[in-house]
Parts: sequence; C-alpha cells; structure tokens
Amino acid sequence: MREFLHKIGHAIRKGDWVLLLLCIITTAFGCLVIASATSYLESFRYIGMQLVAACIGILFFAIMATVDAEFWLEHRLVLVIFNILILALLIPFGEEIGGNRSWVKLPGVPFNIQVAEICKISYILIMASVMNAHKERISSIRSVFTMAFHLGLLFVTSFILSGDLGVCSIFIFIFVIMAFVGGVNYLWFAVAGGGIALVFPVVWANLDDYQRLRIEVLFNPALDPSGTGVRWHTNLSLKSLTGGGMTGQGLFSGHRTQNGILTGQHTDFIFSTIGEELGYVGCIAVLLLLACIIARCIWVGLRSQDYARRMICFGAAAALIFQLLINVSMCTGVGPVIGLTLPFISYGATSIVTLYAMLGLVSGVYARPTATSHERYIRAPFLSNR
Repeated sequence: MREFLHKIGHAIRKGDWVLLLLCIITTAFGCLVIASATSYLESFRYIGMQLVAACIGILFFAIMATVDAEFWLEHRLVLVIFNILILALLIPFGEEIGGNRSWVKLPGVPFNIQVAEICKISYILIMASVMNAHKERISSIRSVFTMAFHLGLLFVTSFILSGDLGVCSIFIFIFVIMAFVGGVNYLWFAVAGGGIALVFPVVWANLDDYQRLRIEVLFNPALDPSGTGVRWHTNLSLKSLTGGGMTGQGLFSGHRTQNGILTGQHTDFIFSTIGEELGYVGCIAVLLLLACIIARCIWVGLRSQDYARRMICFGAAAALIFQLLINVSMCTGVGPVIGLTLPFISYGATSIVTLYAMLGLVSGVYARPTATSHERYIRAPFLSNR
C-alpha cells in the first residue's frame, strides 16, 4: 500500500497539472450548472452524485497516470477480453433508457453504468497497441485489417447488445482520427468510404423507426411541421439556448430550466440550459474550456517522441472532440439526438469518472513522454514481431 501511494504521489508531482486543473475548473462549472438545472426538484441527489463521481475521477486520473503506457501495450488481449466481458453485463443487467439498452444497473450500485464509456478507454489503448506493433508498415493490408477487426468486434458487439448507434459511433470516430494521424495511407480512407456507401442501405433498413426519424428530420422539413413530434426536443432546446441572449437570464433563474420544461436539461441538453441561464457568453466559456483540454491532449501527444504514447493522446482528444461536436450539434438542431453527454459538464457518474481516467493516461504520457531506461525489456510477442 505504501508503494502504491508513493507511485500515486509521484504521478501527481510529475503529471500534467495544467490538464488536471483544466478538468477540475470545467467540472466545477458543470456542477454549478447541474445544481441550477436540478434545483426545481428540491433535491441535492444529482449535484451530490456528480461531486462524489468527480472525486473518484480525480483518484482514477492519478492511478491511470502511474501506469506506464508500455504496460497497456503489452496486454492488448486482456483489454479486448475486458471489453467483451463488460459489454456482456448488458445481457443480465441491461436497462433501457431513451430507447437504448446501453446502461447497466448493478444491484446495490446507486447509479447506472454506461459500459461503452469504459470501453472507449480500452479501445484507445487497443488501437495504440495495434498501430505501434505495425508502425513501420502502418498502411499494409495486415495492419489495416487488424485495426478494422478490433473496431468491428467492439462496434458490432456493442450495437447488438445495446442497440445504441450513437454511442457506438464514437469508436468509429476514434478509429478514423487515430488512423489519420498515425499515417495510414489516404487510399484506405477512400476504400472505407466506398464500403460505407455499400453497406449503408443495409444498416439503414435495420435501424428502428425512431432512429431513422432522428436523422430524416434534419433533411426533411415536411416531417413534423407542427414541432410536436420528433422535433419536440430540438425545438425546446433551441428556445432555451437562444432564450438567454448574450448574458442569460441568470443562474437559478431560467424560465424553462427552473420549471423543468426541457427534457435532459442536466444531461444531454445541458448546453441549452447554459444558453438560457448564462447566455452566449456562458456557451462560449464552456467551448473554450473544452477546447483548451483538447488542445492540451494534442500538445502532450506532439511533445512525445514515442509513437504509441502519441496515439494514446490523439485518441483521447478524438473522443472528446466527438462528444463535444455531437452534443452541441444536437442542442443546436443541426445533428441527430443521440444522447451523448457534454464532457465534464453534463451530469453522469460513469461519464465523469471515465473522462478523468482517460485523461489520466494523457497525464502519464506527459510524465513519461518516451520510453525510459528502467522500463521492462521483455516485450509482448506482437510488439517484437516487426
């Protein structure tokens, strides 16, 4: 225990304090908005859970920062098995929320767990491991097919068990960004685009009606012209987002927020809550904070001379970018409503803990940007076979 605490203390001293501080400031901002968005319920449950989750997340940030990237690269198979097992929890313990069975309700646990949030961390590490093993021939058929296999395995398993296409899409985005930054030949992206075009009709035909409607409504003004059906949530979101003007109606003073009119005003649509109560100034502040966190991840990756460590940082940045873009586009009515939280801002215990854990990996790269002399010399077979 003493050695473990010593390692955590070392990780805190040598880790990325700037990144951690940015995360804490953004989390504090989010907690303030959550407190306002849930005040009409006259309950401290949500803000209490978020604060506890944030403390646990900071602990995981420190723990993940202590583990060297080399350890994760050597245990790719373990990470793959871990993903399958944790997704399998959806079979006996899955709970349907918002039409998707992507949440796990474990007996005795006071909150639901979105297992895909956990899987995105291990998937980033799996991708970094695969790419590092093939970095000298990253555009070879073997390399690309190995990367595609791991993506397909996780995506298909997650989609079959949860039916949540929106959450599953984050794996595709991480894959594309890491492959692009990692140097995969552009020709493969063209091939992938053609493949998507071929399978799209099949995927579209197998989507549920509500999933198709959420996409169709973006391009077909004739759908729900009264705004009482599929456009209902989007219309409310836009009214809240624009209702605060430049500086907002004030915290704990938003008309729709304080009357609980906007569905998911502390989770999926919290960006609209910010717009109503803090105005465009508040929205810009949130975007700047999140942009700084993303930029910090990219900077740490560029600072590292080690290929695998660099890919881990870019994978974390990709996950944050995807969630930010999807959530904001959903709140502004230019993207489908697929239920992804705004990083560090939206309420969600699983989300906040996994975000801190993921960025703990980035902090670990900051502390150890390259392989050092005291690291293990025995490497896994798939790392040595080059």
